[in-house]
Amino acid sequence: MIKKVNNSVYSVITTNKRAYYSYFIEKEFNAGLLLEGWEVKSLRVGQVNISDSYITIRNSEAFLFGATFQALKETSSCVICDNSRSRKLLLKKNEINELCITIYQHGYSAIALSLFWQNAWAKLKVGVGRGKKQFDKRKSIKDQEWKIDKARMMKNKQMIR
Repeated sequence: MIKKVNNSVYSVITTNKRAYYSYFIEKEFNAGLLLEGWEVKSLRVGQVNISDSYITIRNSEAFLFGATFQALKETSSCVICDNSRSRKLLLKKNEINELCITIYQHGYSAIALSLFWQNAWAKLKVGVGRGKKQFDKRKSIKDQEWKIDKARMMKNKQMIR
């Protein structure tokens, strides 16, 4: 999916669909990623999984854990590819401080929501949210199904006229 906003071209590489199901996302940040060459190549092919990834803060730096980048067969033989290494996130100092405060003081979690290209740069959308309980998940599924049914009814009503 390619979007054009403010002379910037966005194309989504992958999304974490489980994040919105398991968490109430309250804040979102866009962060750059510090990647190696083989990781950028696997991003261009789309061989990346961020469904089990999360963000931690160590020494006033943010890191992405749990994301797997599959190495391509065409990578150089002298490069050692670690599929699940931690990757540094490029955030501003005030964004890192805000993340740190909400994670450690308020008990929230930082999750990777989506990975996308912004012009020629790989960016990660980070969401800060609170975990859902089982009854909250059932309620959100019920609300989504109601929206779909309501849209169907409205469509059928317009077709009758």
